[in-house]
Amino acid sequence: MTSIPNYVAGTWDIDAVHSDVSFVVRHMMVSKVRGRFEQLSGELVTGDSIENSSVTATIDVTSLSTGNEQRDGHIKSADFFEVEKHPTWTFTSTGIVAKGDDLVLNGDLTIKGVTKPVELALEVNGFGPDPYGGTRAGFTATTSINRSDFGVDIALPMDGGGVVVSEKVTVELEIQAVLRAA
Repeated sequence: MTSIPNYVAGTWDIDAVHSDVSFVVRHMMVSKVRGRFEQLSGELVTGDSIENSSVTATIDVTSLSTGNEQRDGHIKSADFFEVEKHPTWTFTSTGIVAKGDDLVLNGDLTIKGVTKPVELALEVNGFGPDPYGGTRAGFTATTSINRSDFGVDIALPMDGGGVVVSEKVTVELEIQAVLRAA
């Protein structure tokens, strides 16, 4: 069992305004491009211990932003995410386990209709009151996925070797949640 100061059991709603889901992918073999999703929703249920907790989340892929409108349009196209056909991604946890001093959030991630198990390094940032009489919780989670495993399998080889967009994508989540009133 993992001990977390000020731990609160309950049902929580993800506060999309104060949360962030972003990704990092190597571009042209020399730099990294970052992007984020502006819209997400979900529910966390903290059990009697963190290991007995769960999360479900939905990401609105149409809200993708990399800071470049032309690139965003290409990533949203059938070459990559095909948002007209697959406008959302989902995550459903299957368990949380302690590995030494670290926590791992296991779950099923669905991208473009393809569901694969993923393992996220989980950090519980804390629980505390907000200025409105409610209670907030914060979490950080990270993972790396292979985009081709989820059907994002465009091949863009470069002359002389390498690829324009790497297979490995790092996903980073900063989640703030609000405890539902009893």
